[in-house]
Amino acid sequence: MKQNRWAMAGLLLALLLGGPVRADYLETIPLFWKTVYPNGGKGLYCGRKFRRFDRRYNIEHVFPMGWVARQLHCGDRKRCRARSRRFNVIESDMHNMYAARRDLNKRRGSMMYGLIKGERWVEPGCDLEIDARRHRVEPRPAVRGNIARAMLYMADRYDLKLYRRQREMLERWNREDPPDAAEKARNRRIKRVQGNGNPWIERAGRSPW
Repeated sequence: MKQNRWAMAGLLLALLLGGPVRADYLETIPLFWKTVYPNGGKGLYCGRKFRRFDRRYNIEHVFPMGWVARQLHCGDRKRCRARSRRFNVIESDMHNMYAARRDLNKRRGSMMYGLIKGERWVEPGCDLEIDARRHRVEPRPAVRGNIARAMLYMADRYDLKLYRRQREMLERWNREDPPDAAEKARNRRIKRVQGNGNPWIERAGRSPW
């Protein structure tokens, strides 16, 4: 417990001083909320506002950590945390983390993003479609670019695999929904704390490679 308090103190000190931070995921969680959503914000999937400390919301890893665990061959998520330093670095990257309603985060699980025929929203006023049979989730158009840039960043930075058709779709979403002022501001906040930005955002949606 004492060790955890010292780790948190170090993280908060780095935040106040504006220095780069690289921590394990469980230590990054409070720093993420303090950095990206200090006064609440909007949920990724429905776009509804939530207040600070809203327990209905948690962290969605846009690039699923289940995919990362399988690619690193380190076991399940708990075992990967204990065995793989690389997994810990990947899991704690805040560019891949968004606030999402707990129930929708759970329903998405590790399903791929994609397009689904029709308009069967999960609930009125929430343009999120889930096809469990095809293992697909279709997010609302307003955040497809955000999702694409997080996915592409993770794949490029950590040499993680994306299927060719999936990457082509993400690159199309990136072009169709370029980064807005809010996404750029989010990137700057994370960069100040984490020490690196997302090139897909910083180049205004153009491929950095």
